[in-house]
Amino acid sequence: MMTLTMPFFQSVRRYLSLIKFSHTVFALPFAFIGFTLAIVQEHKVFKWELLIEMLLCMVFARSAAMSFNRYLDRHFDALNPRTAKREIPAGVIKAEHALAFTIINSVLFVATTFFINILCFYLSFVALFVILFYSYTKRFTALCHLVLGVGLSLSPIGAFLSVTGYFAIVPLLFSFAVLTWVSGFDIIYALQDEQFDKSQQLHSIPAAMGIKNALSVSTLLHVFSAGFVITAGVMGHFHWLYWLGASFYTGLLIYQHLLVKPNDLSKVNVAFGNTNGIASVVFAIFTILSLLL
Repeated sequence: MMTLTMPFFQSVRRYLSLIKFSHTVFALPFAFIGFTLAIVQEHKVFKWELLIEMLLCMVFARSAAMSFNRYLDRHFDALNPRTAKREIPAGVIKAEHALAFTIINSVLFVATTFFINILCFYLSFVALFVILFYSYTKRFTALCHLVLGVGLSLSPIGAFLSVTGYFAIVPLLFSFAVLTWVSGFDIIYALQDEQFDKSQQLHSIPAAMGIKNALSVSTLLHVFSAGFVITAGVMGHFHWLYWLGASFYTGLLIYQHLLVKPNDLSKVNVAFGNTNGIASVVFAIFTILSLLL
């Protein structure tokens, strides 16, 4: 039994590493916000099966997007010293297996939305196009960061739609907050590859504008993100706990820009991973508590 199960668990770990499963912490908390917002403010009945279906959609969509990105970028990853040890260029996962994994997760994502409601089913094809199309954008536009932001911004409004079947302004404001937040921190992450992107004729804001100007664009996007969070709080008439979460979120946006400087990129991964992950989780906890209270 041990000899049969060990290869299975090793394979699971490899695919979890391929899709950077830990980075689910960025968008998933906002999906919980959208879901709770629909239940509480729209007076919908809570259903466990709907929550599970929403979570499955998040997992399937993100797994498809990340595995496709790794598949499509495998040749560039092999040339970049920072990414050469990723699963596909390192030979840990075969390229065709990663593509098959993408297709399976894409089908499961669309199939799951069918059981939620008809609007989510129709929109699933649009969402799938956006999250897969992102992987191509670095080949022709420096606005690739915004496309990634759009992809992740679908989480709060998508979760809201899964419960209600219609749009509303407050969850859309949370989506705009995610769009500008993700775009901003993806620019910070891309600072590491400025020279590599230029050498391979890949497009990014750091490659197009330089590190200093790219950080300014990232800062502006995060100012907008904080603004959308504040506007959502005002329009949603949230409990005072929300404002504690919003203050913490804004504070961590500021903190990550204090960590990363044009002449010192040594803390990019801390700013990208730890700071944003904590900001998302803590903000979601306070927001959901404010809704429940």
